[in-house]
Amino acid sequence: MANSGREYEELVRDIQYSLFKAENIPSLKNINIEKNKKIKDRSGIEREFDIYWEFEIGGHTYRSVIECKDYSSPVSIEKIDAFIGKTNDIPGLKLIYATRTGYQSGAKIKAEQHNIQLLVIRDQQEQDWVDEDGTPLLKSIHFRMTAILPPRIVKFNVHVDKEWFYSQNEYTESTLPNLFKTEYSNAIFIHNLSKDERYSIHDLSSLLMKKVENMAYGENIYAEKIDNGYIENADSSIKMKIKGFDCKYIHHKPIEDISIIDFSEQIKAIVEDFITGKKKWVLKNGIVK
Repeated sequence: MANSGREYEELVRDIQYSLFKAENIPSLKNINIEKNKKIKDRSGIEREFDIYWEFEIGGHTYRSVIECKDYSSPVSIEKIDAFIGKTNDIPGLKLIYATRTGYQSGAKIKAEQHNIQLLVIRDQQEQDWVDEDGTPLLKSIHFRMTAILPPRIVKFNVHVDKEWFYSQNEYTESTLPNLFKTEYSNAIFIHNLSKDERYSIHDLSSLLMKKVENMAYGENIYAEKIDNGYIENADSSIKMKIKGFDCKYIHHKPIEDISIIDFSEQIKAIVEDFITGKKKWVLKNGIVK
């Protein structure tokens, strides 16, 4: 939060809007928070205030001002004295001081004597993520996702039962290469009658994970003998007896991805009452916790 004075004033105003919204009080719903507001004192001299707002309840107008100081060191008693002097001739103001580095002890005492609210509006710090008894608060969640991809079959060969082939008259050596030419891999099935299994060549990619123990990564070959089985289309209108098959496949290593939800990135500012010690978290979406 290394801001110029103007940037810090903008931040304080935004934070104040969020605090009003969180209160859910009708009279504060459409409140206008002004910057660099000029108010005349009893002598007619205009005094400028960084942040100003007013609202009315029960016919009475309440006015508040905030002095914003983006100092790199704690506010001294002299700064509080100056604030008191600046507002001394303007009755009916609620006085608030905002800084990001805290206040010296003398400044705190003087502020308490004059009912000045001291705010520390700052970036989050590591100690904010520890509760009062020292227990760390959850700051982030890491989601580790591992995608295990099935092997990809790049070549597939069937071993035709030659004895069966030459004993039938439906298919010939010239028609054999075109039997499944127009079919996709999910429409060509291996039907192993001996094991009562039927699966498509497409499904074989996933089944290899079960068929092959300790599958190695990279390019591999799998072969399977079939005592009684066929390669066939979906409705079995085309079928050919086989003695087995082999396939070349590529098995890739699992893909790991880590997603992180960092709750600290949602924090816009910490608002701390320096006198009472009470602390609020204002998120970037305006929610106050």
